[in-house]
Amino acid sequence: MFKDYLIVHKSVLPDYFMKVVEVNQSMKEKKYSNISEAVKAVGISRSTYYKYKDFVFLPEESDSTRKAVLSVDLLHHHGSLSSVLEVLSNNKISVLTISQSLPVHEIANVLISIDITNVKISMNKLIIKLKQLKEVSDVKLIALE
Repeated sequence: MFKDYLIVHKSVLPDYFMKVVEVNQSMKEKKYSNISEAVKAVGISRSTYYKYKDFVFLPEESDSTRKAVLSVDLLHHHGSLSSVLEVLSNNKISVLTISQSLPVHEIANVLISIDITNVKISMNKLIIKLKQLKEVSDVKLIALE
């Protein structure tokens, strides 16, 4: 799930990364009234701050909850949604919301938002498992947070 991230000791990183973290913390604590004041105080440019502000953070600042939204096309048969929910449950995935459309040409679209914070299965494997169900016509990952 975290294939886009590296854990790197801050001693090998340029000092402006920690200064970006410092600006973010200062703004949360309302030490400065605007970003210009905060970046000036820590000694980095506004462009450096804006370039890295969404990519540099301390581990404890990261969101502890991860969510995903799946779009599942189900054949309009009794128990179709139940079999999808069973796969999610078997993989310890908590369902947050379900929104189902009316069936058109015997296929109903279901948007399912799920909590994937502590999930061990990859999203690709989960999608493959869901697509293997005879009641499922298609599955797409719509969003990942």
